[in-house]
Amino acid sequence: MATPSKQPVQRLSPLPLLVFSSRWLQVPLYLGLIVAQMVYVGLFLKELWHLVSHAASFGEQQIMLMVLGLIDVVMISNLLVMVIVGGYETFVSRLGLSGHPDEPEWLSHVNAGVLKVKLAMAIIGISSIHLLKTFIAAGNLGSAGATLTEPGVMWQTIIHTIFIVSAMGIAYVDKLSTGTLTKH
Repeated sequence: MATPSKQPVQRLSPLPLLVFSSRWLQVPLYLGLIVAQMVYVGLFLKELWHLVSHAASFGEQQIMLMVLGLIDVVMISNLLVMVIVGGYETFVSRLGLSGHPDEPEWLSHVNAGVLKVKLAMAIIGISSIHLLKTFIAAGNLGSAGATLTEPGVMWQTIIHTIFIVSAMGIAYVDKLSTGTLTKH
Protein backbone atom coordinates (compact mmCIF):
# COMPACT_ATOMS: atom_id res chain seq x y z
CA MET A 1 0.00 0.00 0.00
CA ALA A 2 1.43 3.38 -0.97
CA THR A 3 1.85 5.98 1.71
CA PRO A 4 0.31 9.36 0.96
CA SER A 5 2.91 11.95 0.04
CA LYS A 6 3.16 14.95 2.29
CA GLN A 7 2.45 18.34 0.81
CA PRO A 8 5.42 20.68 1.09
CA VAL A 9 4.97 23.23 3.86
CA GLN A 10 4.21 26.62 2.38
CA ARG A 11 6.38 29.43 3.75
CA LEU A 12 4.41 32.25 5.25
CA SER A 13 5.21 35.87 4.58
CA PRO A 14 6.48 37.81 7.63
CA LEU A 15 3.19 39.27 8.92
CA PRO A 16 1.14 36.03 8.76
CA LEU A 17 4.14 34.20 10.28
CA LEU A 18 4.26 36.70 13.16
CA VAL A 19 0.50 36.46 13.74
CA PHE A 20 0.53 32.65 13.59
CA SER A 21 3.60 32.40 15.83
CA SER A 22 2.02 34.67 18.45
CA ARG A 23 0.11 31.65 19.76
CA TRP A 24 3.34 30.57 21.46
CA LEU A 25 3.02 33.59 23.77
CA GLN A 26 0.40 31.54 25.63
CA VAL A 27 2.96 28.94 26.75
CA PRO A 28 4.11 30.98 29.80
CA LEU A 29 0.45 31.33 30.78
CA TYR A 30 -0.05 27.55 30.72
CA LEU A 31 3.22 27.07 32.66
CA GLY A 32 1.88 29.54 35.24
CA LEU A 33 -1.29 27.47 35.54
CA ILE A 34 0.84 24.38 36.14
CA VAL A 35 2.52 26.25 39.02
CA ALA A 36 -0.94 27.22 40.32
CA GLN A 37 -1.93 23.55 40.19
CA MET A 38 1.14 22.68 42.28
CA VAL A 39 -0.06 25.25 44.84
CA TYR A 40 -3.45 23.51 44.89
CA VAL A 41 -1.74 20.15 45.47
CA GLY A 42 0.03 21.70 48.46
CA LEU A 43 -3.27 23.12 49.73
CA PHE A 44 -4.95 19.73 49.33
CA LEU A 45 -2.20 17.96 51.29
CA LYS A 46 -2.31 20.63 54.03
CA GLU A 47 -6.11 20.34 54.37
CA LEU A 48 -5.98 16.53 54.25
CA TRP A 49 -3.35 16.50 57.02
CA HIS A 50 -5.50 18.87 59.06
CA LEU A 51 -8.52 16.57 58.62
CA VAL A 52 -6.62 13.37 59.47
CA SER A 53 -4.75 14.82 62.44
CA HIS A 54 -7.91 16.33 64.00
CA ALA A 55 -10.53 13.79 62.91
CA ALA A 56 -11.09 12.50 66.44
CA SER A 57 -11.94 15.98 67.74
CA PHE A 58 -14.14 17.09 64.81
CA GLY A 59 -17.88 16.65 64.69
CA GLU A 60 -19.70 15.18 61.70
CA GLN A 61 -20.58 18.57 60.23
CA GLN A 62 -17.00 19.84 60.50
CA ILE A 63 -15.67 16.66 58.83
CA MET A 64 -18.26 17.02 56.07
CA LEU A 65 -17.24 20.65 55.47
CA MET A 66 -13.56 19.68 55.32
CA VAL A 67 -14.27 16.84 52.88
CA LEU A 68 -16.29 19.24 50.73
CA GLY A 69 -13.29 21.58 50.83
CA LEU A 70 -11.06 18.73 49.59
CA ILE A 71 -13.54 17.95 46.80
CA ASP A 72 -13.54 21.64 45.90
CA VAL A 73 -9.73 21.65 45.57
CA VAL A 74 -9.85 18.52 43.38
CA MET A 75 -12.53 20.04 41.13
CA ILE A 76 -10.51 23.24 40.73
CA SER A 77 -7.46 21.13 39.91
CA ASN A 78 -9.51 19.22 37.30
CA LEU A 79 -10.56 22.57 35.84
CA LEU A 80 -6.91 23.58 35.64
CA VAL A 81 -6.05 20.34 33.81
CA MET A 82 -8.83 20.96 31.29
CA VAL A 83 -7.65 24.51 30.67
CA ILE A 84 -3.95 23.60 30.49
CA VAL A 85 -4.20 20.48 28.33
CA GLY A 86 -7.26 21.43 26.29
CA GLY A 87 -6.18 25.04 25.82
CA TYR A 88 -2.66 24.11 24.77
CA GLU A 89 -3.94 21.46 22.37
CA THR A 90 -6.60 23.79 20.93
CA PHE A 91 -4.77 27.09 20.73
CA VAL A 92 -1.01 26.45 20.74
CA SER A 93 0.12 23.10 19.34
CA ARG A 94 -0.77 19.43 19.22
CA LEU A 95 0.51 17.37 22.13
CA GLY A 96 0.94 14.25 19.99
CA LEU A 97 -0.82 11.97 22.47
CA SER A 98 -2.80 10.01 19.91
CA GLY A 99 -2.65 6.36 20.86
CA HIS A 100 -0.92 7.06 24.17
CA PRO A 101 -2.47 4.90 26.94
CA ASP A 102 -2.87 7.92 29.24
CA GLU A 103 -4.52 10.19 26.67
CA PRO A 104 -7.67 11.71 28.21
CA GLU A 105 -10.79 10.44 26.40
CA TRP A 106 -12.13 13.95 25.87
CA LEU A 107 -8.93 15.30 24.32
CA SER A 108 -9.39 13.56 20.96
CA HIS A 109 -12.43 15.71 20.15
CA VAL A 110 -11.71 18.90 22.05
CA ASN A 111 -12.32 22.24 20.37
CA ALA A 112 -13.09 25.71 21.65
CA GLY A 113 -16.83 24.95 21.92
CA VAL A 114 -16.36 21.68 23.79
CA LEU A 115 -13.81 23.33 26.07
CA LYS A 116 -16.24 26.16 26.91
CA VAL A 117 -19.02 23.71 27.78
CA LYS A 118 -16.68 21.58 29.92
CA LEU A 119 -15.37 24.66 31.72
CA ALA A 120 -18.90 25.92 32.35
CA MET A 121 -19.90 22.55 33.81
CA ALA A 122 -16.78 22.48 36.00
CA ILE A 123 -17.54 25.98 37.29
CA ILE A 124 -21.10 24.87 38.12
CA GLY A 125 -19.69 21.88 40.01
CA ILE A 126 -17.33 24.10 42.00
CA SER A 127 -20.13 26.58 42.67
CA SER A 128 -22.36 23.71 43.81
CA ILE A 129 -19.76 22.63 46.39
CA HIS A 130 -19.49 26.20 47.70
CA LEU A 131 -23.27 26.54 47.84
CA LEU A 132 -23.61 23.21 49.65
CA LYS A 133 -21.04 24.36 52.21
CA THR A 134 -23.02 27.59 52.61
CA PHE A 135 -26.29 25.71 53.12
CA ILE A 136 -24.67 23.45 55.74
CA ALA A 137 -23.33 26.48 57.60
CA ALA A 138 -26.63 28.37 57.19
CA GLY A 139 -27.93 26.67 60.32
CA ASN A 140 -25.83 29.18 62.27
CA LEU A 141 -27.51 32.23 60.68
CA GLY A 142 -28.33 34.81 63.32
CA SER A 143 -26.10 33.28 65.99
CA ALA A 144 -23.24 35.21 67.60
CA GLY A 145 -20.44 33.47 65.64
CA ALA A 146 -22.23 33.35 62.28
CA THR A 147 -20.05 34.13 59.27
CA LEU A 148 -22.99 34.13 56.85
CA THR A 149 -25.80 36.59 56.33
CA GLU A 150 -29.16 36.00 54.69
CA PRO A 151 -28.32 38.39 51.83
CA GLY A 152 -24.98 36.56 51.38
CA VAL A 153 -26.76 33.20 51.05
CA MET A 154 -29.28 34.76 48.66
CA TRP A 155 -26.53 36.24 46.44
CA GLN A 156 -24.59 32.97 46.35
CA THR A 157 -27.78 31.21 45.21
CA ILE A 158 -28.46 33.86 42.55
CA ILE A 159 -24.89 33.69 41.25
CA HIS A 160 -25.05 29.87 41.11
CA THR A 161 -28.31 30.11 39.16
CA ILE A 162 -26.67 32.55 36.74
CA PHE A 163 -23.82 30.06 36.23
CA ILE A 164 -26.36 27.37 35.35
CA VAL A 165 -28.27 29.63 32.93
CA SER A 166 -24.98 30.74 31.36
CA ALA A 167 -23.86 27.11 30.87
CA MET A 168 -27.19 26.29 29.25
CA GLY A 169 -26.70 29.28 26.94
CA ILE A 170 -23.15 28.19 26.05
CA ALA A 171 -24.33 24.62 25.36
CA TYR A 172 -27.21 25.93 23.23
CA VAL A 173 -24.89 28.16 21.18
CA ASP A 174 -22.52 25.19 20.78
CA LYS A 175 -25.45 23.10 19.57
CA LEU A 176 -26.45 25.77 17.07
CA SER A 177 -22.92 26.20 15.77
CA THR A 178 -22.13 22.49 15.40
CA GLY A 179 -25.58 21.08 14.74
CA THR A 180 -25.31 18.64 17.66
CA LEU A 181 -25.30 19.08 21.40
CA THR A 182 -21.93 18.26 22.97
CA LYS A 183 -22.22 14.81 24.57
CA HIS A 184 -19.50 15.33 27.20
